[in-house]
Formats: sequence, structure tokens, C-alpha cells
Amino acid sequence: MSGSHERIPSQAMGRRMHLWRYGHWGKPMLVFPSAAGMAHEWDAQGMVEALGDLIGGGRLKLYCTESNVAEAFTRREGHPAWRIQRHLAFERYVIGELVPWIRADCRSPDIRLAVAGCSLGAYYAATFALKHPEVFDYALCMSGRYQIRHFTDGFDSPDVYFNNPLAFVPNLGGAELERARRGARLVLVCGQGRWEEGCIEETHALGDLLAAKGVPCLKDFWGHDVEHGWNWWRRQARYHLVRAFGPG
Repeated sequence: MSGSHERIPSQAMGRRMHLWRYGHWGKPMLVFPSAAGMAHEWDAQGMVEALGDLIGGGRLKLYCTESNVAEAFTRREGHPAWRIQRHLAFERYVIGELVPWIRADCRSPDIRLAVAGCSLGAYYAATFALKHPEVFDYALCMSGRYQIRHFTDGFDSPDVYFNNPLAFVPNLGGAELERARRGARLVLVCGQGRWEEGCIEETHALGDLLAAKGVPCLKDFWGHDVEHGWNWWRRQARYHLVRAFGPG
């Protein structure tokens, strides 16, 4: 399935950001890439093709952005205090620049978006949905890690805390908790096979915390043969997105 490539100007990031768009109608879904950080990743890995009937049938419209995951989390060349600021810059880009662009593209200034991601992309999807439930009403999170201090070398600060689901969710209360209860719906999917170590435990932990807080959440664990990889993420994405946005 062919898509259109955009370069979104971003003051927050100080450059134009790559975005691939697939489909002309349907529920807008913002896709975060894995640790690769590339906007074209879902197309290159066959995810767009796997969802082709939903996209072509006007049920789903994908917006696949690049991220600065290497700069913020995986490369670890700067101090963690600096790197979490780079993550906050990306958040400002998404909420203040990319979401308005998507809404304008959908010709609907208040439309709420779905969000999805695999591996580190699942962290982004869950975190954005929990922090901004008035923007994102559905999050599909596959094989995620939700304890972000793994990627800050143990460094903690208020900025790390408020972007660390396994830290801030236990303390959600009052108006912030009500926002999440009313607005967020998370689907946490994980295999139990090779390379899912850590993802299994943190998926259980986040799902249990959300359930205890009354935030809508589905935990879906696949079999012991299900590995941390695209072959399974394609199946998981199709399974859940057909049920969420398909006909019927």
C-alpha cells in the first residue's frame, strides 16, 4: 500500500520531522516506532500491509512519525538529565505540533486519536495515552517496557518520574486519575517467548496498576512460542485493531 511522505516543521525539535501517512479516511492512529526511531518502519516491516484492508476500507488512517528515541534513551551519550529533556522536546512536538497537523489533515479540530507502538514504541504509546487522555483515547502497546529508568541508567528526577508509567501510575489520584479513567483505554500485549524478558514482567505490572486504579486496560499475553519481533507484532496488531476499528 502506497503512502504519502511529509516533513512536519517543528520548533520543539529544531528541524523538520519525517511522517508517513497511509489511508484517506477512518480512525486516525499515530504510530511510534521502536528503538529504530524511523518513520517508515511500519511500512518496511509489513505492518501497513497487514492492516491494508482496514486502511483501504476507510476504518483506519495511519500517521507514522519518526522519534528521537536514540537521542533520548538508547544511545546514552549525554547525561540522563539532558536526555530526558530531549524526550520532553519530542512530547512538545507531538502534542503541540503534530497532533494539530493531524487534526487539520482530518478536517476535524477536536478528533481524538488512537496510538500504537511495539517495543519502545509501546512505551511511548502508553505514556502519551496516560498523560494526554483527552487527545488519545486508545493505545495498542505491544511488547513494551514501562520502567523508563532502565534507559536513564537509574537516574531519577521529576521529569523522569512524570514520564515513567510504573512510577507515576501508582500515585494517580484526583482529577488526573479521573481524566485517565474517562479518556484512556489501553491494550497491553506481550508474548511469552524469546526476548520478551522484562516486557512480560512490566506488562503485568502496568496492567495490574491500571486495573487497581480503574483505568480501562486489557492485558493480553500470547503463548510461550511468541517472540519479541515483527512476525508476531503484525499478528497482534491485526487481531486487536480489527476488533477495535473493523466493521461490525
